Amino acid sequence: MVAALRSALLSWTSVTPVLGVLVLALAWGRDLGPVFVAVVAVALGATVLAAVHHAEVVAHRVGEPFGSLVLAVAVTVIEVALIVTMMVSGGPEAGSLARDTVFAAVMITTNGIVGISLLVGARRYGSTLFNSEGSGAALATVTTLATLSLVLPAFTTSTPGPAFSPTQLTFAALASLVLYGTFVLTQTVRHRDFFLPVAADGAVKEDDHADPPSNRAALGSLALLLVALVAVVGLAKVESPAIEAGVRAAGFPQSFVGVVIALLVLLPETLAATRAAQRDRMQISLNLAYGSAIASIGLTIPAIALASVWLPGRLLLGLGSTQIVLLALTVVVSVLTVVPGRATRLQGGVHLVLLAGFLVLAINP
Repeated sequence: MVAALRSALLSWTSVTPVLGVLVLALAWGRDLGPVFVAVVAVALGATVLAAVHHAEVVAHRVGEPFGSLVLAVAVTVIEVALIVTMMVSGGPEAGSLARDTVFAAVMITTNGIVGISLLVGARRYGSTLFNSEGSGAALATVTTLATLSLVLPAFTTSTPGPAFSPTQLTFAALASLVLYGTFVLTQTVRHRDFFLPVAADGAVKEDDHADPPSNRAALGSLALLLVALVAVVGLAKVESPAIEAGVRAAGFPQSFVGVVIALLVLLPETLAATRAAQRDRMQISLNLAYGSAIASIGLTIPAIALASVWLPGRLLLGLGSTQIVLLALTVVVSVLTVVPGRATRLQGGVHLVLLAGFLVLAINP
């Protein structure tokens, strides 16, 4: 038993979060050369992978659908911290960073994670099954949140530009929190069975993988997950000047920084959703995708709205016409994907093409 415990303590997933914190301590507040920027990038990627592992351990222990919430909340914590820190350092020109990041997160989750999961699951099992009631409710919540927080600011007239007035921003923040809380209550208490994997006959699938970890192992993973999240946020902050410089050097618009942030923070969700699809548990993949989109808007917008009291410049939330078209097309395609409760490679390919279109237009508006 001692040997097993020692092996667990010395595994790469246990050591990496601690090393990430050490690299963060060495890099914080210093001007980094190219070599150390590369070291920080490697440490950041490894720490994200470690965070995935520990989040999955905790999720396995608490069970579904609670487990899907673990990664969603963890990812949102990282996202909010990155947006706030970069808006503080970026000054007034960073007023649209929250919008760019949240919209990128919505497109990556609803098209990227969903598309990859459907493609992986259908390629292995022919077609994928999920509960259309739970996934449909999640998609409706994403659509409402995105419209209230990202589309309406482009059409309001109380203030110039794609921005809410203080009263409108307060309403959007409160409405986002209410919708997020209602969704979590529905997912975990009132209609929990809507968000569990289903079999071909519609029956809820029981877990068919390894026994859940012990309480001690789950608590250890929870502690290491928190350490990893601290390291990820800090390392991403250290790496952010290099990210911005890289975007400028590539000739991409400044708004592409939001895409990079979203890609980074959603890596754990993408990996976890892909693994679930490989195990024929597509409902878990959709829970992760739509749950992350809901958390990204429902928690990030209120947090940014509160932080905007102290942040310099205006908070620009309204999407442009091209982005609104992409969002509307994503909603229509997602409805057609979710309603049947069954999907094939075709649906996965359609969603991935939508993601590719978003990325191309983000680089070349």
